[in-house]
Amino acid sequence: MVFNESGKIWFNGELVDWTEANIHVLSHVVHYGSSVFEGIRCYKTPKGSAIFRLKEHVKRLFNSGKIYRMDIDYSVEEFSQAIIDTIKANDLDECYVRPVIFRGYGKLGVHPLENPLEYVIAAWSWGKYLGEEALEKGVDVGISSWRRLAPNTMPNMAKAGSNYMNSQLAKMEAMENGYDEAIMLDYQGTVSEGSGENVFLVYEGALYTPPLSSSILPGITRDSIIKLAESMDIEVRQENIPREMLYIANEVFLTGTAAEVTPIRSIDQIKIGNGEKGEITSKLQEKFFSIISGYQEDKYNWLTYVE
Repeated sequence: MVFNESGKIWFNGELVDWTEANIHVLSHVVHYGSSVFEGIRCYKTPKGSAIFRLKEHVKRLFNSGKIYRMDIDYSVEEFSQAIIDTIKANDLDECYVRPVIFRGYGKLGVHPLENPLEYVIAAWSWGKYLGEEALEKGVDVGISSWRRLAPNTMPNMAKAGSNYMNSQLAKMEAMENGYDEAIMLDYQGTVSEGSGENVFLVYEGALYTPPLSSSILPGITRDSIIKLAESMDIEVRQENIPREMLYIANEVFLTGTAAEVTPIRSIDQIKIGNGEKGEITSKLQEKFFSIISGYQEDKYNWLTYVE
């Protein structure tokens, strides 16, 4: 990850200098975690820079805000254009984009509605989240002792900053134990997701992934992989997955905007399959990257080109 501090950040409707995009220390978000955000990738293609599933990301951002009673001052179209403008202003042909909406400076106290909403979009160069080698060789993962939030505690379908305190605990534990990433279980003890990724496994030729009721974020890359699998006549099953099914799976992989499609070679030091990227993972990964890189027809209209 490389921040370009000479660049621009879109802040409350204006492009400002990177170092001037500051907030007050008594902003509500600092004390109560009252933010929603997205992670979006823009890829370099033969036809120019293209943002992957821009509208879907912005719609999910707005849905997260709706869950938290945020009355957003922009339309999906206006906010999408602001993301394009931010990429252009920073002269980036490939980047990661972070839009965030948060409750700012006004009053302190748990009740948030008297605090103004603030809007930020930043973009910077960011390589492969778990490393270039991970996409080919896979990663080592541990099952976390920390569980995903149960229903009626906090909404897992909202991509909220506060939820990621839960993710941080799992990620820190995993890395302290020598793993690259964590897989978390839900309140029932069945498979949920990674600290920042959705989980898929292949068992006897079918592709499995936990349902939304397993306390997962409705991942946009997850949805993309499901669509690609169905187009390739791979059976997809969205159902509860017991922990031990991960160990006996033929293949397991993670998906996410940052992680893209990353194979898992071991879980809790148990080798998955033959300990290498599996056949179905390879096919889905190849198909995914061929579309987002612009080398295969984008029949799903997933790419928004930065003119």
